[in-house]
Amino acid sequence: MVLKPEPVFECVEKLSSERTYDDVILLAADGDTYNQSTANELSTKNNLILICGHYKGVDERVREGIVTREISIGDYVLTGGEIPALVILDSLVRLLPGSLGDSESALNDSFQDGLLASPQYTRPAEYRGMKVPEVLLSGDHEEVRKWREEMSLKRTARRRPDLLDGNVSNILKTENKNE
Repeated sequence: MVLKPEPVFECVEKLSSERTYDDVILLAADGDTYNQSTANELSTKNNLILICGHYKGVDERVREGIVTREISIGDYVLTGGEIPALVILDSLVRLLPGSLGDSESALNDSFQDGLLASPQYTRPAEYRGMKVPEVLLSGDHEEVRKWREEMSLKRTARRRPDLLDGNVSNILKTENKNE
């Protein structure tokens, strides 16, 4: 099944007659891979149209005639673009001012600085013999910041070395020496 061009063109043209859209995005398996950088960029836009193909997608003339950008959420195929659209919307909404209780919170998320986030802890300080690292209980904000930065780098090197610009082996060697 391929979506016909007429209803898609007519819908986008009708919407565009009522307001200006920054992008008309087609959710497609062969689009640019979605990431946090793209989410940050799109969150600054005023209006977006997301087109969700289904099964085999949309007629190629839709891509050629009205789509300004194509996005994929990963290297796999789904039955339609609805779930990718929800993924994108959810990632954008949390970046909008006022959507999170602490606006600084999103700045510490994984991928904001190209790394995975550091481990997260809450109360109690000890649970089943497992303790929150002392530095997090110290009240020393600079030491906590340094610890988070170091843990973020180590976690990224261990779990997603593809995100680092090399020197992964040096980070892992340092980590193994300290354990």
